[in-house]
Amino acid sequence: MLDGEENTSVFVNRDLVEPETIIDEERIVGRDDQLESVVSFLRPALQGNRPPNMLLYGPAGTGKSLIINAVTQQIIDLCKSNGVIFGVIDINCQAINTLDQAVYELVKTVATDVGTEIGVPETGVSTQRKYRRLYELINDHYDSVIFILDEIDLLVGRPDHVEPAYSRLLYQLSQASSTNDIEGRVSVAALTNDPRFMENIDGRAESSFNPRDVYFPDYDANQLRQILTNRRDAFRPNALSDDVIPLVAAFAAQSHGDARKAIDLFRGAGDLADERGDEVVTEVHVRDSQEEIDKDRSMKLIDGLTTQKKVSLYATGAVAQYSNRSSSSVPSPVGFKVYQWLTDELDTDQMTRETYVKYVKELSTYGLVATTRKSRGRGRGMYMEFTFTGDPAGVLDRLSEDSRIANVADYDEPIQTIVITQLREFHEN
Repeated sequence: MLDGEENTSVFVNRDLVEPETIIDEERIVGRDDQLESVVSFLRPALQGNRPPNMLLYGPAGTGKSLIINAVTQQIIDLCKSNGVIFGVIDINCQAINTLDQAVYELVKTVATDVGTEIGVPETGVSTQRKYRRLYELINDHYDSVIFILDEIDLLVGRPDHVEPAYSRLLYQLSQASSTNDIEGRVSVAALTNDPRFMENIDGRAESSFNPRDVYFPDYDANQLRQILTNRRDAFRPNALSDDVIPLVAAFAAQSHGDARKAIDLFRGAGDLADERGDEVVTEVHVRDSQEEIDKDRSMKLIDGLTTQKKVSLYATGAVAQYSNRSSSSVPSPVGFKVYQWLTDELDTDQMTRETYVKYVKELSTYGLVATTRKSRGRGRGMYMEFTFTGDPAGVLDRLSEDSRIANVADYDEPIQTIVITQLREFHEN
């Protein structure tokens, strides 16, 4: 602060309220069964045996990453004391578009972990070359490895491939040991929010992967309160009023039991107290922080979307913004026509209508849009209707910060003309 004043934070260990921090097992709440399952599945690594593959599934923020990261960290330490090098190769598939990119991310993760050169370029060589480099690095540096593939269901890949990219990746990795590509022991842990994930993978991949399932249900309000209490020492003594933890837990329970959101809000309330120079975090900080999170979360999510998802969202938002109708609902056939125009203008890949719809529907899980299935009348088929939960203009402005989309963001008049023309044709046909 100015004038020589000391800035005293409400925090003493802010890392404890970072959602991705790997915490001690003693701080884990409401996941005894899941913790026990993962520990038992990974225990064979300590005896020099291969752990089974695993599928960790359940809603967002229910502890999947928390549990697998906490247990694998313990396995690394215990194996090291036994003279065994256990490698954890962890990637998040959310922002990865293709199988080729996924394999490159795996190579980069291993190279960073062992402190060596990646050894292959990101583009310009075959996926098989990248697999070979991956296997080479693993054989040179690890005795046993586990691949952790978070958000695995989002690794769909190119629409011209019959088999999804995640199916091909699971098959390749789970086969790597038996085909002698990797000399040591290999297991794969796939994490997903989709309870029907296994229904969508190829038969060969299903047979090869053949995981042990671990289900993660939503947290209830009492569990969320205990999770926050177990991280209370992130704050100075007496820096929290008594109503803070119950209120944060109540807000999070209303958001479908998401512990990550609870911890975000807990930290955000403390940050707000620091910004205001307050020495105690109160209910006011919690409510104000929740209001900011509600406004900002969706916008921040936009920044992490792939280019194709951004273009799909921009096309949908443009229809909502420029429709000149009392209702800002967006019929998927109209949104797709605008998407096609945008991809032509941007000179980028153009996905099918089904893929466009899939991308926009996926955004509904982030709270950006709501989706409804509609009928065009008897014998005229069905379509999806998208409605923005907030102001589409704000979404368009945020998307326009992407340098590629900025190239067409100034084309208000032609975009509006296309929107109005396509809406008219849609309602006339």
